[in-house]
Amino acid sequence: MTEYPDKILNNEQLEEILSKPTPEVVKLFSRLDGDIIFLGISGKIGPSLARMTTRACNEAGVQKKIIGVSLFDSKEQRKSIESYGIETIHGDLLNTDFIQSIPTVKNVIFMAGMKFGSEENISLTWAVNSYLPALVSERFLKSRIVAFSTGCVYPLVPVQSGGSLETDKPAPVGEYAQSCLGRERMFEYGSIQNKTPVSLIRLNYAVEMRYGVLVDIALKVKNNIPVDLSMGFFNVIWQGDANAMILRALEYCESPAKIINITGPETASVRQVAQQFGEYFNTKPKFEKQEAKTALLSNAQLSYNLFGRPEVPLNQIIHWIADWINNEKELLGKPTHYEVRDGKY
Repeated sequence: MTEYPDKILNNEQLEEILSKPTPEVVKLFSRLDGDIIFLGISGKIGPSLARMTTRACNEAGVQKKIIGVSLFDSKEQRKSIESYGIETIHGDLLNTDFIQSIPTVKNVIFMAGMKFGSEENISLTWAVNSYLPALVSERFLKSRIVAFSTGCVYPLVPVQSGGSLETDKPAPVGEYAQSCLGRERMFEYGSIQNKTPVSLIRLNYAVEMRYGVLVDIALKVKNNIPVDLSMGFFNVIWQGDANAMILRALEYCESPAKIINITGPETASVRQVAQQFGEYFNTKPKFEKQEAKTALLSNAQLSYNLFGRPEVPLNQIIHWIADWINNEKELLGKPTHYEVRDGKY
């Protein structure tokens, strides 16, 4: 079990914690064959996930080429990723000539996707979330692929249900979630058609200090803004725990594709979490609307059976975030829109 500090003091310490490989991840890379490519590396999770890979390879004493592909937000971001020992390639994955030029590797982590602002550009949302996976499935048909998906492909379920299981029938609400199910179907089709081993990761709210549903709630409490209770319950997982599980999913790729829910074990209450932050900030939270009897929740027991339970509990994450925000540390400014119930992000 990893020992964690009482407080996270700065971005450097945060990045070190998020990218620290578990012993199981190190063992994975000591026996995993082939190089690794991250498609869409420059998002919120990609840099720490790829850095965990490089650290695990170093600790395992193995040499692998690790490649990150993205349009990249800036030269600084690209240089930062390269400083971890990752080779970067700049380009648009929707460009078929470009995608054919990418090196063929044994292990693919597919992270490209569109969520925020999806309602303003529906056709692009479908292109990125459904058409692009079809291109990737064909381009890397002889690789093993771990593809990011989302718990949004499930319907809203009763709060007391414990969350949706991988065996439950998808019923996505809204075009964003429908396009994500389209992503899964394209990878499933490629997996069956080409015998490509695939793991589909239905991730529910990976969080850290700078973004996520907990940060969204904390900021509203801190700034005396009413907290919307429409979606009154949620799941979260510490991003470092999610990173380790996602990498280990490389060993569980199958044909047909294997679906794995990844999130934390707690069914967290928006009201109770806001009250906890209120205690840290010495303020009484304001609320608006009421909790519905259903919410977007996932049951991640399968992932715990495969990888073990997350190491960082919800209360620890809340404590870290409260201290981070109290000390006015950097935030990404990317709200999750967790309160949305109609799928319109």
